[in-house]
Amino acid sequence: MTEADRIFERFPSFIREYIYSHGWETLRDIQLEAAKTIWNTDHHLLLTSSTASGKTEAAFFPILTELCGQKTEGISVLYIAPLKSLINDQFARMEELLTESGVCVTHWHGDVAQSKKKQLLANPSGILQITPESLEAMLINRSNDIVRLFSGLRYIVLDEIHTLTGSDRGNQILCQLLRLERLIGSSPRRIGLSATVGDPQRAASWLGAGTDRPVDIPAVFEEKIRWRLGAEHFFIQNPSFDQTEASTANPTGQRAMLDAGYEYIYDCVQRKKSLVFSNSREETEYVCATLRQIASKRNDPDVFLIHHGNLSASLREEAELKMKDGEAFAVTCATVTMELGIDIGKLERIVQLDAPHSVSSFLQRLGRSGRRGQPPEMILVFREEEPLPNAPLPQLIPWGLLRGIAIIQLYIEERFVEPPTKKKEPLSLLFQQTLSMLASCGELHAAELAERVLTLPPFEAVSKETYKTLLVSMLNQDFLEMTEEKGLIVGMAGERLLNSFKFYAVFQDSEDFTVRCDSEEIGTITTPPPVGDRFALAGRVWEVLELDAPRRLVYVKGVEGKMEVSWPGEYGEIHTRILERMKQILCEDTVYPYLKGNAARRLEIARRVARNTGMTEHSLIHLGGFTWCLFPWLGTRSFRTLRKMIGACSAELGISGLDYEGCNYMIFRMERGDETRLLRCLLTKFSGTAWDRVSLVSPKELPLFEKYDRYIPAELLRHAYSVDRLDPKEAVLRLSQIGSEYGL
Repeated sequence: MTEADRIFERFPSFIREYIYSHGWETLRDIQLEAAKTIWNTDHHLLLTSSTASGKTEAAFFPILTELCGQKTEGISVLYIAPLKSLINDQFARMEELLTESGVCVTHWHGDVAQSKKKQLLANPSGILQITPESLEAMLINRSNDIVRLFSGLRYIVLDEIHTLTGSDRGNQILCQLLRLERLIGSSPRRIGLSATVGDPQRAASWLGAGTDRPVDIPAVFEEKIRWRLGAEHFFIQNPSFDQTEASTANPTGQRAMLDAGYEYIYDCVQRKKSLVFSNSREETEYVCATLRQIASKRNDPDVFLIHHGNLSASLREEAELKMKDGEAFAVTCATVTMELGIDIGKLERIVQLDAPHSVSSFLQRLGRSGRRGQPPEMILVFREEEPLPNAPLPQLIPWGLLRGIAIIQLYIEERFVEPPTKKKEPLSLLFQQTLSMLASCGELHAAELAERVLTLPPFEAVSKETYKTLLVSMLNQDFLEMTEEKGLIVGMAGERLLNSFKFYAVFQDSEDFTVRCDSEEIGTITTPPPVGDRFALAGRVWEVLELDAPRRLVYVKGVEGKMEVSWPGEYGEIHTRILERMKQILCEDTVYPYLKGNAARRLEIARRVARNTGMTEHSLIHLGGFTWCLFPWLGTRSFRTLRKMIGACSAELGISGLDYEGCNYMIFRMERGDETRLLRCLLTKFSGTAWDRVSLVSPKELPLFEKYDRYIPAELLRHAYSVDRLDPKEAVLRLSQIGSEYGL
């Protein structure tokens, strides 16, 4: 009997039946390796393999084998996921698996009925699937009940951990896990799941933070890449509507003649179950409305759905269910909310509008298709305004197209995925966890509070002096109060924060208005227009009938048309390796087989521009007069740092009008000097160790990024900004490389 046979035979009958019913002929390597770690060691476990490789089953098959038939007190398995939709999906999958097992599963988040939650509280057992926010609420409001609920906890499963490592939300989970372990007096094993971990060792270190257990990372054989990729490019304003050969597949008479790029997307997804990904909610809304408009003009049925975080739960669930329906044909326009591991069955095609911001995101989105043994399939569509002949040099380069190619090539050539980051001073989270700790524990002296909070893994680099400054500020603002016995309790301002359910989340939220059409909830918007005006949401246009400002409600009716919409927010960071690969693309002559005709021609034009202007040899280009352009080929953090370094030389060199686009380039006026003088100034100021990175942050600057930053003393925020959002080491290294181009 082989090892695989022995593992299979150890599974209880309901798991074996599940495997048979799904037509699996063999257990996958990751499932065998997971079973060996879970059964033969007491280690934590990090499972990293491609989307749809069976990671969830790899974790739960051996766990359920151990739980089956055993009588335990309280919840045995805690499953934490970053999205409600992911929990809903996994809940349905677990219910199917557990039908005959006797092990119950409960999902718990803001959209789950109270009756279901009460059943678990009355009889805690089995598997609890929960969001970080609901777990935070439980630690605060049910602190006296934690031991009863979790005394038998043996496993903690963290899904999609690549979205958690380095973020405040992930650090919040680490705080919760250690607080939970202290309360129940034991350390459950942790199992992390992800398809796109860039540095498994760093991810393993994050997963095991605060515990003494080692983390096993099973080595899984990497299959040869089997992708179906295509990339096409369109100019938004172009006298020729049919810009590509593919457009001839549909005679002009059958086309809506709205926009060549969107018409191409429509043709790509026509009669195919597909996802259309955009990088923002605004773009998702607009592309969905446009595809519906094209369908109307072509007299086609409207099969277009939409999925993002500002839609109502019912509309998101409708999209998920229709995509899972094996018979129905549907196309969903989505943001990151459908990027993660929701199993939506057999998708025929993914369309990505513009390039994603990371290799990780590209892999997650590509992995939504190609299940059931078929290769993943994605078409990337790039749209840009056609530059005028006299446009500035940077506007002649198709940055989105370059980034898309760079992301694809980095993974094909190097299997590169962005490594996890680590915050040294997560002050917003520190503020929240301080209030949370006092709300759950009651009065604590400052030294005892510091001992409990600063020993949580995310705060290991925070000094006692920094924490003291924060506590004094919280006392002065009435978030904390000191008792006659010199203990600390939650103050009145802290109580107001704690009394809102929004306190449990560490990510930014806005005071949104809920939109209703008759009895149906549509979603939320940040700023409602006045009565009679119109706005876009859920891929449709609505006219405001009534605005109930005190209750934050907007009543609307649907109207025809299409509009743009905007939400506040920032895009994710871009890694330096992507920018470096973008430069290499301009320098090389490689023909990428996935580029379709128009995209290939656009790239060739960009390469000629780059070579003729010296962009491929020099990073600092004179655009004429006092205007200069710098192409540093740096990622978000080091680009930001270099920007501030140039600002530090502005008085000496007469630099003004510094402007930039993402981290692609920066343009500025320099009235006193040339490229060599600028580089000498920068290298003189910032080479060596004599300067302090905090000096790059102006005393007048107030860097507010995270949810509770507005309550943090300004000097602490500036220091945290300098250590967590700047990268002087990489910026100075690139300065030295640029200097060598000029013999410095």
